[in-house]
Amino acid sequence: MKIMAEGGKKLLKVKKALTEKVQVGVSAAEVEDLADKLIKKSGGKASFKMVPKYSWATCVNVNSGVVHGIPHKHIKFKKGDVVSIDVGMFYKGFHTDTSFSIGLEVDKKTNKLLETGKHALNEAIKESVAGNRVYDISKTIQGIVENGGYQPIKALVGHGVGKDLHEGPQIPCFVMGGREETSEIREGMVFAIEVMYTMGNPKIQIDEDGWTISTRDGKISALFEETVAVTKNGPIVLTKEANYSNN
Repeated sequence: MKIMAEGGKKLLKVKKALTEKVQVGVSAAEVEDLADKLIKKSGGKASFKMVPKYSWATCVNVNSGVVHGIPHKHIKFKKGDVVSIDVGMFYKGFHTDTSFSIGLEVDKKTNKLLETGKHALNEAIKESVAGNRVYDISKTIQGIVENGGYQPIKALVGHGVGKDLHEGPQIPCFVMGGREETSEIREGMVFAIEVMYTMGNPKIQIDEDGWTISTRDGKISALFEETVAVTKNGPIVLTKEANYSNN
């Protein structure tokens, strides 16, 4: 856990720099280049480059893009865009994973979309305590997202994370089955909790590049993710400065 916490702090610094980098006129490739440089400088490796056939340190999605977007240089951010960045780091044998979405001079409607996702993730993190079940995380996310007037993406899930980038259990951002059918949360587990949701229909499609997953109806989506460790004192967010507990 100590090593993952150390890696999480390093990834947090990368995320902060990427957050500042995402501005009108900047390209996805520029975000990618910065992430790759900072991850190497920190002594880590880009987790996503360890995924077979994927050659980039980040996934960059714009508007209808949900996940896995290739950071092409021709993708330039414009006023009104929702830009989602996903980045992971492999450090001393362990992965950490985080994502965020930013609105570039967006309207109130789009800003509400983003604030809803942040809130859903924060509340879901509070459910990551020993004795709870994955159902409790999923129900929290789905409830907040749907109450906001949006739809969780049901073809994609969050996941455990550690020695491998993607480990069990699966952590949907929607209820899947009964509570007792889902995995019990135990001390020592580490999750990559993801809130993936959209303004429109949750059905998705894979774009021509073979990687980018977008909403089928072209409606705006957003993504928020943190790496969360389950401890005897409650959940600790390894990729964020603020931590959460049930106190």
